Amino acid sequence: MQDRTPSPESLEPIERASVDEIRALQLQRLQDTVRRTYANVPHYRAAFDAAGVHPDDIRQLSDLARLPFTTKSDLRDNYPFGMFAVPREQVSRVHASSGTTGKATVVGYTKQDITTWAGLMARSLRAGGVRPSDRVHVAYGYGLFTGGLGAHYGAEALGCTVIPVSGGMTERQVTLIRDFEPEVIMVTPSYMLAIVDEMERQGVDPASTSLRVGVFGAEPWTTDMRAAMEQRLDLHAVDIYGLSEVMGPGVAMECVDTKDGLHVWEDHFYPEIIDPITDEVLPDGREGELVFTSLTKEAMPVIRYRTRDLTRLLPGTARPMRRIQKITGRTDDMIILRGVNLFPTQIEELILQTPALSAHFQCVLHRDHGPMDEMTVHVERRPDATAADAEAAATSLRTLVKNVIGVSVVVRVLEPEGVERSAGKMRRVVDRRPAR
Repeated sequence: MQDRTPSPESLEPIERASVDEIRALQLQRLQDTVRRTYANVPHYRAAFDAAGVHPDDIRQLSDLARLPFTTKSDLRDNYPFGMFAVPREQVSRVHASSGTTGKATVVGYTKQDITTWAGLMARSLRAGGVRPSDRVHVAYGYGLFTGGLGAHYGAEALGCTVIPVSGGMTERQVTLIRDFEPEVIMVTPSYMLAIVDEMERQGVDPASTSLRVGVFGAEPWTTDMRAAMEQRLDLHAVDIYGLSEVMGPGVAMECVDTKDGLHVWEDHFYPEIIDPITDEVLPDGREGELVFTSLTKEAMPVIRYRTRDLTRLLPGTARPMRRIQKITGRTDDMIILRGVNLFPTQIEELILQTPALSAHFQCVLHRDHGPMDEMTVHVERRPDATAADAEAAATSLRTLVKNVIGVSVVVRVLEPEGVERSAGKMRRVVDRRPAR
């Protein structure tokens, strides 16, 4: 793989600042954000008053813990524009979640917010190994989802040539990669697997393409998945993190030279880790739920937004900003199977250790034989694996899950393309249990 480490002189001054300088800037921006939200957002004014805290009480960064959390239900309760801190006519763009699990959460951006977002995405891409003048194939979805336009504006701000393909039409994705020869692809990791499978179906060696960097995000993926991607595609696979309620992609980014976690752009976002049960703020290094406070957003600042993502905060390495460990899962994606907590990423790690199996899988929950929950792992065999290979792999995976995770599951090995495909986020958990 090519060395894609950005030159030191290409970094912004804040990327070379001291930790003390970053903390001083955070405090200044936090105090301003808290004052603006209290003055302009009725929800926050009522929540602060109920908690008995006033903006003037925020004198140091640790005082943030005195403020109440913001949850997705708060955004839904104020649908569509009740969380905006500026008049609606100052909002230049609106994005929203899909709303597949309830009412959509709506996010607004001023013109300055859009500029800030593009700049942070450009910073993220540069850190991930993308260079000005690279051709960037964007296969994230465009529209209300923040992925496509966030990637698009950031790549343009960096000086790249953008190929705005969006998701879907997998055969066409491969054709355009062959014809336009992009150096970079931005896509969910599960859809990248579908693109790689289509390359091989067309007789294209994935390692022979022009791709040098894959910027993968929008869903959890493992270090084992990184190794598999890099081996099959001969590129740098880097992780990007974001969520629409906080900004969109570009809240945190993995640096291509270290690949040791995602640096949070702390000049714009203040991260906390809390115990998801007690709500206690945990020290750096402890695993818990990630919480974000925005520091520069104008249209829709968020205070202590609970992401439901599980990770830990670590010291900076390639940048002075703190890192978050790769997301291991979400509190609302956790499967509790006969008293054992597990995440789909744990199943993915074990599948990738089983040579006859592909990384296309789903965890299907059901209750077919009595009152106890059961789980069947639907996973595809690799195209070059025989039926005997698949049978042995199913036995091996069952044993691995029992020995490593401590729970018994059924493994059903399907034919290639037997697991549903998605051009966006993959549905890893399918719940077929009857309603209680």
